[in-house]
Amino acid sequence: MGLEKGTYFQTRAVYVDYPFENVMFRWDHVARQVFRRFYGQQEEPRPIPDSNRLYNDALTYGDEITAAQYSVGKPRS
Repeated sequence: MGLEKGTYFQTRAVYVDYPFENVMFRWDHVARQVFRRFYGQQEEPRPIPDSNRLYNDALTYGDEITAAQYSVGKPRS
């Protein structure tokens, strides 16, 4: 799919699923922070750097999902 970090990320929250690595990400556009949630787990309490390799792989190869899909999560494979 490939998501660009440009203006799209400045105006809205973005949720990304990366099934290849069993992880999802949430971009908080207000705080300008990235949060990570592995399948079968809760969201990690601390943000990760937006330069994180796994996050950037997810932006390149993952799928954008809804906030509801992120909130529900996915079971660990």
